[in-house]
Amino acid sequence: MTKDHTLFDLTALLSPKDDPVAIKRTICGINNENLSFLEKEFQAHILNDSVGFMLQGDTGNLYHLRGILESLIPLAKKGDISVDDVKAELEHIDQKKAASIATHKATVTARTFMQSAFIESMGKNDLIFGVGPAGTGKTYLAVAYAAMMLEKGETKRIILSRPAIEAGEKLGFLPGDMKEKVDPYLRPLYDALYEMLPMDKVEKFLEKNIIEVAPLAFLRGRTLKNAVIILDEAQNTTPEQMKMVLTRIGENGKMIITGDPTQTDLPRGVRSGLRDALDTLRNIQGMAVITFGNRDVIRHKLVSQIVQAYDMANALKKHD
Repeated sequence: MTKDHTLFDLTALLSPKDDPVAIKRTICGINNENLSFLEKEFQAHILNDSVGFMLQGDTGNLYHLRGILESLIPLAKKGDISVDDVKAELEHIDQKKAASIATHKATVTARTFMQSAFIESMGKNDLIFGVGPAGTGKTYLAVAYAAMMLEKGETKRIILSRPAIEAGEKLGFLPGDMKEKVDPYLRPLYDALYEMLPMDKVEKFLEKNIIEVAPLAFLRGRTLKNAVIILDEAQNTTPEQMKMVLTRIGENGKMIITGDPTQTDLPRGVRSGLRDALDTLRNIQGMAVITFGNRDVIRHKLVSQIVQAYDMANALKKHD
């Protein structure tokens, strides 16, 4: 994922009568417990600086982290701040900034700050990366946004794709016609479609190729105009495949790429196209990268704990 660093200048946000040292100490909490909590929550490092804090971590997480640190300043002026106070402020920010996606059938409201940022980014950019662990709503929100655009006439087509890595994209040995061969790999995309649009309308759009669901290899050599293209499970692309997909964007096109760079199913030693793209394209204009974290997991509460447990185990392996 794209790493970054940014200075949070605390003194620039204070009035002359405020004591910056005292406020900074209050924000840190007893034995820096508030900063330790925020570092774990946002998978970031918070370092002391003469005017505030230097923040290091994933670009999307730092945007959110800056917001929470700024929101803690008024609390610090009133008195001590505990970890519970920080948690309450996080929940308040998530609820306050709740973007939504609406079709005639359903309305989806963001449940976390980063989900809201993802929805807003899809409206402002033509190339959007949504990266992070399972259960954060990346795929669902991407498909919902595309469905909303189609219903409003803001796009003419939706192209949904995933790399069929489990079969190496060599699907000939599977029984049935091509649709029957690839459907198991693309089922999560269908599920999101059916939640946002009536079933008969989805079937009609599929029949007329207004909505196309296809494995990654089927996009090669095409220029996709007036379309929203969603590439899901992008961590399972190679750099060559990712470049191929990125260059498919045509006039009036929008591409939304989702995946988790830490969960690739590629053969050992093969670099993920998603990770490669995040490193290569970081300075491209008109592109946004939204980085989801463990706190954005919205499935069963156990999922978040499972993700955190695996993250801790992987971190320990790296130190062995």
